[in-house]
Amino acid sequence: MSFVVENNDDGGKRTEIAFFDLETTMPTRPGQGYAILEFGSILVCPRKLVELHSYSTLVKPIDPIHISTLSARPNGITHQAVSSAPSFHHLAHQIFDILDGRIWAGHNILRFDCKRIDEAFAEIGRPPPQPTGFIDTLHLLTKRFGKRAGDMKMASLANYFSLGRQTHRSLDDVRMNLEVVKHCATVLFLESSLPDIFTPNNWISPNATTRSRSIAKSSSPGSEINKRSPPSRLELQDPAEFPQNHPILSLITSTEEVSDTDASNMSPLSESLKTKSLQVDVSVDETLMCAGYEACSDDAGFLDPNQISLAYISASFVPWLYGIQRIQLFHNDVPMQLHCPCLRVRYGISTKFLDNNGRAKLNVVVDAPLSLCRVLEACDRIAKEFSVESDSSSEWKDVVSVNKGYFGNPTARLHIPTVVNEDNTARYGTEIYQKEASGVTQLVFSKFDPAELQPLLKPGTFVDAFFSFETYDFQQNAGIRLIAHKLIVLPM
Repeated sequence: MSFVVENNDDGGKRTEIAFFDLETTMPTRPGQGYAILEFGSILVCPRKLVELHSYSTLVKPIDPIHISTLSARPNGITHQAVSSAPSFHHLAHQIFDILDGRIWAGHNILRFDCKRIDEAFAEIGRPPPQPTGFIDTLHLLTKRFGKRAGDMKMASLANYFSLGRQTHRSLDDVRMNLEVVKHCATVLFLESSLPDIFTPNNWISPNATTRSRSIAKSSSPGSEINKRSPPSRLELQDPAEFPQNHPILSLITSTEEVSDTDASNMSPLSESLKTKSLQVDVSVDETLMCAGYEACSDDAGFLDPNQISLAYISASFVPWLYGIQRIQLFHNDVPMQLHCPCLRVRYGISTKFLDNNGRAKLNVVVDAPLSLCRVLEACDRIAKEFSVESDSSSEWKDVVSVNKGYFGNPTARLHIPTVVNEDNTARYGTEIYQKEASGVTQLVFSKFDPAELQPLLKPGTFVDAFFSFETYDFQQNAGIRLIAHKLIVLPM
């Protein structure tokens, strides 16, 4: 389906808001970027907040490897469908016309979708479209609804407002995004009009929880989003004519404001938990990248698995970044951190996956003794129950893996985080030591080079590991990551 929109007669201004969303591939090898699989957009009248026109299309990636490695998705974006779709080169003119000179709106667009649009146009040698402003609903709504709608993902917001389930198809998602904005603007209007009656503290989130093993489900069934046909005539309005207190205007970020703020800069953020657990970038690929993280300088607070009483393990939603909440695991009301001595490295340093900056996301796989498996499996059960009861539709990935072809020995993956310095150089977020007959020495690395770690953490090596627990929920996958704060390499 396509549409053509002519410019307004008022000085050529394009006053519609362009809500858009992308479905993309994920990088699976070094040097590989993202590829757009689907583009969907609606143009919205800013005065009436009604859909004027819609457009969606599947996109065939230029690099055939993106198609051959495309995994099956529950949303219907299949290998066959993408293979027969037009390329971005053939769609660029239409997409440019939709976006250029308009306010852009979407969920997490500043961190992800805008970058992918720029990359796609650069790949075909064309200048990208330019917005007149942004409404990033993830960034902005967390300031107002962080304690009301859980983790502030689109699925959580839709559940909060009883709008139905997210389909992860571009056109459906942008329509859902518009409905979320309408509901948000209504709440803001009520709070600003009757501040003595409708105070922010009076609104109770269906995802709000105290520290316990479970949370309440929403009792009201979700309703389907209205997908009526758009009107046949544009009704464009000049934003200058809007009332000064129009709720939607409070959400708009100008291009000048965006240029002064690096959306990926995490350094102004302080730790929200009084713990040494890793603070992770909120970017869309859930990378292990952070700005304020420091590895542990001592062993305090790290418990041996045999010291853990399963009855005292609990989970709760806790504040994270930008008001977003995430699941945190506790033991005796203290964030879970373990010290496991003498773990055997099964598989050495892996650099298979990359973060948004093209750096390898490092990890090692270790054999998990029964004492550790006992704790990890209990944490999995509790965190998974929390995830399911918060209406997450993601598939839970067990933290303990069993490879039946390797005598059934269980394993666990330890992630080595990357810390970005103020000068944008990277270093390991894990303290790494080497134990010898003469004592234990901390290793100092001059640069971020995974090749330096490979001989140290090769298969068969034994390490003492100090690590924390971090949950994730991204791209329909959820689970627990084990974040290494300190590794002591033992003599062979």
